[in-house]
Amino acid sequence: MIAHCIRDNVEALRQGIGLLAGLSSEGYTLRAPACFNSSAGGHLRHVIEHYLSFLQGTDTGEIDYEARARDPLIENDPVHAAAQLEAIGERLAQLVADRTLLVRVESASLEETSSWSMSTVVRELEFLLSHTVHHYALIAVICRLGGQAIPDNFGMAPSTLRHLRDRSAIPCAR
Repeated sequence: MIAHCIRDNVEALRQGIGLLAGLSSEGYTLRAPACFNSSAGGHLRHVIEHYLSFLQGTDTGEIDYEARARDPLIENDPVHAAAQLEAIGERLAQLVADRTLLVRVESASLEETSSWSMSTVVRELEFLLSHTVHHYALIAVICRLGGQAIPDNFGMAPSTLRHLRDRSAIPCAR
């Protein structure tokens, strides 16, 4: 199970690297007013920092996704972001076992404090994949609004891609 989750996450990271290879620096940092004035770089930084929090947590046993650096270099430099994605993929490939972790659960209320919950490496990898696809979808919209050409399937969930593939493979009844 862990190998499957790692493979899927590494594939998602490779999609990000592929996108960056064809995206200009201007396109990477362009803010889209229709998308909360965010940029592809801002969303990719968010994704990268979640993976970095996860990897740190696999070392310490505790993951705090909210304790991120919010590094402007990742957000503004697509070459640096691509290097981060590559390094994360290499570290993910070295994970060998599922284990129990503590994960900080953020409260939706500004008045309440967060708490900690039990999770596993596999569960967090599943979360990261879903989280990454969600942000890739936003990146796709931002890029398209900015006139950037990106792959049609960028930001689509693996289950959606399988459904579309399987549906197109079904012969039409005549």
